[in-house]
Amino acid sequence: MGLMLSMDIQGLVKSNEESSKANGSVPAQAEKIREISLEDISATAKEGLTANLKKQITDLEAQLKNSAETEKLTIHKRLAQEWDDVNQTTTAAFYYELIAQKEPNFETWLKAGDKFTDAYQQSMDTLVQPALVQKAISSYQNADKIKPNTLEVKTGLGIAYVTGTPNPMQGITLLLDVVKKDPNNLKANLNLGLFSMKSGQFDKAVERFKTVINITPSAEAWFYLASSYENMDRKTEAIAAYLKTKEIAADPNMSQFVDRKVNELSN
Repeated sequence: MGLMLSMDIQGLVKSNEESSKANGSVPAQAEKIREISLEDISATAKEGLTANLKKQITDLEAQLKNSAETEKLTIHKRLAQEWDDVNQTTTAAFYYELIAQKEPNFETWLKAGDKFTDAYQQSMDTLVQPALVQKAISSYQNADKIKPNTLEVKTGLGIAYVTGTPNPMQGITLLLDVVKKDPNNLKANLNLGLFSMKSGQFDKAVERFKTVINITPSAEAWFYLASSYENMDRKTEAIAAYLKTKEIAADPNMSQFVDRKVNELSN
């Protein structure tokens, strides 16, 4: 919910220069990828924990350091779950990657890819995001080597290629192939809708979000549908979609945001 409210909705209408970047040129953040380590990510993440949670994780890290090689996988799994439980997705993703390296199969590499996808989508650090995108791509590629051409991997790779590589059309092609084979694929349709918004193709975005809502009517999909309608100056539809967002979200911050939007669009 916080990510949705932080979006510069009107700013999704790109200038000509920005649109050219969205349609094929190298994203600015891809020009320099910052090296990130599990130690640095973990130290930063622990700053936001309570003293008790911080101690639990620190104790597990100390146990990992002193453990035999045969015990490390079990501790990696415990740490991955601990970080997941406190919604520190980036740190959890690193541990899921370690798990996949020690227990390499399709499921472990797919989970690592999905966790890195969650991490770069949630991260506000534009210098860290490209490194997380690359780790997601690497994890999905490892999964693809074990079980080629699955829709799950194509979807993850498609999102990553569009988000943080010099060749976004490669990602769009993958996602379009996914929805061709599975028209009701939730993740592919949602992200195709978001990419349509970012390139100013709001009519296409509307159709994608309608598909998502027909599958699972989430607050997120209604919010993006409302934003697309707003950018098309279809105020009546935008108001109705924003009100559905408010109804489903049942979140005070979203309610206040929607009330302001409805007031603006009604005048």
